[in-house]
Amino acid sequence: MTKGVPFVQITMLFMQTTFKYCAKYTIIHLLEEKEISIMYIQGGICMISFLVCLALLIGGYFVYGNLVNNIFNPDDRETPAVRINDGVDYVVMPQWKLFLIQLLNIAGLGPIFGAMQGALWGPIVFLWITFGTIFAGGVHDYFSGMISERNSGSSVAEFTGKYLGGVMQNIMRVFSVVLLIMVGTVFAVGPAGLIVTLCKNGGLSGVLTTTLFWLILILVYYFIATFISIDKIIGKIYPLFGLCLIIMAVGVIIGIYTNPEFTIPEIWSHMHSMHPAGTPIWSFMFITVACGAISGFHSTQSPLMARCMKSEKQGHFVFYGAMVAEGIIALIWAAAGCALYKVTGGLNTGLAEILSGGQSAAIYDVCSKTMGGVGIALAMIGVVVCPITSGDTAFRSARLTLSDWFHIDQGRYANRLKLCIPVLGVGAVLGIGNAVGAIDYTVIWRYFSWTNQTLAMIVLWAASMYLVSEKKNFWITAVPATFMSAVSSTYFILAPECLGGLINSKTAEGAVVYNTAVAYPIGIIFAIVLLVIFLRAAKKHVAA
Repeated sequence: MTKGVPFVQITMLFMQTTFKYCAKYTIIHLLEEKEISIMYIQGGICMISFLVCLALLIGGYFVYGNLVNNIFNPDDRETPAVRINDGVDYVVMPQWKLFLIQLLNIAGLGPIFGAMQGALWGPIVFLWITFGTIFAGGVHDYFSGMISERNSGSSVAEFTGKYLGGVMQNIMRVFSVVLLIMVGTVFAVGPAGLIVTLCKNGGLSGVLTTTLFWLILILVYYFIATFISIDKIIGKIYPLFGLCLIIMAVGVIIGIYTNPEFTIPEIWSHMHSMHPAGTPIWSFMFITVACGAISGFHSTQSPLMARCMKSEKQGHFVFYGAMVAEGIIALIWAAAGCALYKVTGGLNTGLAEILSGGQSAAIYDVCSKTMGGVGIALAMIGVVVCPITSGDTAFRSARLTLSDWFHIDQGRYANRLKLCIPVLGVGAVLGIGNAVGAIDYTVIWRYFSWTNQTLAMIVLWAASMYLVSEKKNFWITAVPATFMSAVSSTYFILAPECLGGLINSKTAEGAVVYNTAVAYPIGIIFAIVLLVIFLRAAKKHVAA
């Protein structure tokens, strides 16, 4: 029996049993019940685009990932986990656990739902997932983790401020705490609603079918997970959830390739937008995919594992590797979105219809079509557990950000309570307010996509200044930083929730006509201006 509190022991046993069942019977089901046609696999439609992108992602880890790692040049210095080791946040964990926990922390439902939404534009989304992961997302995650590790496991606001100045540091402190509490709250409200739906469908009634009950229960769990040592719950349970996320993706792609009814369209046959609403590829697709290619939220999570590494040389696998794994998961789910649903007049109308029913319904549908009953079980685990695992680490990151900000030692119980209570208190007010209909959280959440990618942009610029200070090749971060600056600024101008309402127009039928003639040049100019400012700052730094 695992040492720890009874809650942890019970949860561990339950998850171990569940995982063993899912891992065993996913493959068995596909082999025995799906009537696999070897002739179809070998002689049928090859669906080459997907395989090429998959190969590029795997190759990118070994080739470009090694290049990034060599430029950073990890060494044998004592890591914060070894040097500080407070038994709470600074705890040495094995590399395989670090990888799976990092994957789950940064992923959740992000690479699933974001990728399926991105598939509305067609297989062209494969290119952004592939190259975005290799040249932007992997680089962003690696440097956010390794720079944090080099700075005693500091949170994103602290190391960003170190390289971009005090003003940006204070902006990032407020920005990241607000973002993390928002993410944590949404990932409490969402799963609570899903559990209620499951309970009602199962014929239950009473308090078990109320959102408020499950929300309070989830928030209590969040408090425990935020407060106690990282190796007590997160370190023991999350690797199993991370494996479930991988198994679910593997099951989906096997189900696609073994069913003659499904065909993943080729990129070269669809080099155009297939979005039913006519939404432009630039920059909406890049923002929509988010976690499947690059996400600023990852930079808030990487310090958690930076505080648990035994050696700097683990960074390539833990940070860059986890992002590549997330890119592969996103690629699979984007392929599912392109392959499983009806296309009308060259547009992904069937996918748009299933997505209109919500993310849980879409995930459920894909899993049931590709894996049958086992897929449904995995889908239920995914749509409930994955958001929760992102929510609790979001609150934990908020606590650590505040502790770094106000220099509050987290080794003492009383100090952790000083931060856990207000952080979870704000989350509880927002979540309960939403559950009772007093707060419309969807309005706030519309801004998450933009703020998420803007955070990634800022972190990449910070990483560029770090490389300047170390006299190393800064272009590996400056180029994606410039690109994301163009993406973020263009989206801000065009998006209806931002400035789009001022410059866009509508047809007589109510369709939005995006003013790209104004937005595109401004976005490009903004990115160039930031690059010029950075190069001047870099020149001054070198001269000094």
